[in-house]
Amino acid sequence: MASASITFQFQHPTFRLRQRTGVRSWLHQCSALDGKTLGSLAFLFCDDPYMLDANRQFLQHDYLTDILTFPTPSARGIAGDVLISIDRTRDNAKHHNTNPLEELHRVMAHGVLHLMGYNDQTPEERTEMRSKENLWLSKRTF
Repeated sequence: MASASITFQFQHPTFRLRQRTGVRSWLHQCSALDGKTLGSLAFLFCDDPYMLDANRQFLQHDYLTDILTFPTPSARGIAGDVLISIDRTRDNAKHHNTNPLEELHRVMAHGVLHLMGYNDQTPEERTEMRSKENLWLSKRTF
């Protein structure tokens, strides 16, 4: 874990992540549940216009999304970039009548799970992904 690096960057004008050390520990702990080691992860918290531009540029998708993941090959564990739209996660929290911080943590877990190889294209995959997200959320101690 000494070579692991989880960084947080902020494009969103008003958002800052609290309890960063706790979040890092939580993500390491949860990845270990699947026997995985985290390498270098970079989270970028952005607004909707930034996310829409990224979705168009990298995936040729012309719609908003809450998360984009970009895996990076690494011999030191799971690695990649994770873009999260704070605007989408806040709207999703309202829509699902849940706490915005819990929704943010769910989306962060979702991104790491994607980098670990989990998908959510079929109903079965979505069920498994949601189950993993719920398990990870239950492991938060911060």
